[in-house]
Amino acid sequence: MIDNDGSRDAVVIERSFDAPVGLIWQMWTDPHHFKAWYGPNGATVPVAKMDVRVGGTRLVCMEMQTPDGAMQMWFTGEYREVVENQRLVYTESMSDENGNVLSPADIGMPDGHPVTTEVSVELEDIDGRTKMVMTHAGIPGESPGAAGWAMALDKLAAYAGAHSDR
Repeated sequence: MIDNDGSRDAVVIERSFDAPVGLIWQMWTDPHHFKAWYGPNGATVPVAKMDVRVGGTRLVCMEMQTPDGAMQMWFTGEYREVVENQRLVYTESMSDENGNVLSPADIGMPDGHPVTTEVSVELEDIDGRTKMVMTHAGIPGESPGAAGWAMALDKLAAYAGAHSDR
């Protein structure tokens, strides 16, 4: 379910998972798990480097097949808040494969697209299930990025379900 809180510059998605908080936390913080679900349908994640601590960096490569072959998009960022099993906040910028931030114009993004956005993930245990609120500030709620997040979180739900011992 996508909640549009009236903000035009943030994607806010609330989901409930039939999985414990600790497992959902791992899905966001363990590169092996993250690579399995991140990105829209059809995307793969060949690279996910995550130093999950305040001030730690992340580097993620998302790859999509196009009629012209594989297209890669790289993202880098820094972890700003890490409260295990409760809250994760990180920045995200488009980058090259070495983590050098690229301007949106450098990669053909429209004017007004921010260089750096922020993702926050809040988790709450509700009777053994997990309530998650993911906010991606800087991405319009009606954008292709919002649709990509919705698809990715559908994949997360299926992946978590397959890895929960329920």
